[in-house]
Amino acid sequence: MVAKWTFWFSFIWIYFASNYKICIAAYGDKKRELCKEIPQCLKELQGFENASLCMPGIAAIQVKSQKSNTKIRELIDELNTQLSITNHQLSIVPIIVLCDDASFTAATLNNFLWVTFTRCNPANDIYGIDEFIENKHWGCNGSLIIDATIKPHHAPTVEKNIDVEKKIDRLFAKGGSLTNIDF
Repeated sequence: MVAKWTFWFSFIWIYFASNYKICIAAYGDKKRELCKEIPQCLKELQGFENASLCMPGIAAIQVKSQKSNTKIRELIDELNTQLSITNHQLSIVPIIVLCDDASFTAATLNNFLWVTFTRCNPANDIYGIDEFIENKHWGCNGSLIIDATIKPHHAPTVEKNIDVEKKIDRLFAKGGSLTNIDF
């Protein structure tokens, strides 16, 4: 029974960036109901906080600020230790996104997609609860964990500048040079 996790998902995820690729495909009958609220075991994690639901079956959790300097492998091991005991409760949460701001990540689909798939290198940033290698194939018996935390090599986040927005808004206001342009 190789790569049990491949049957857990009801979607196809193909990620192409910088020559790193992953494809998770699923087929067959429906295997489970996905959670519509965060399970208690994710709310009670030590060293993590603010578990938020991105969409049914996908949760975002953030690393507590004092833990942010800890190596990611240590955080994943700590998460694995805590969640291995409650693995039966996690069948309704097949994907967990580890991030810096879970509220932002879960606020909109666009935020979830942006954070998860621009901050994750599939070769380095995919883990699993109770993960294993069998016949040269990686798999996990629990949730798939995607590390979408900001790495030191990432560019700083872009923040909106209210003054610049006001200057631009006047160009689109009635009588402005860009009034008749539709997007």
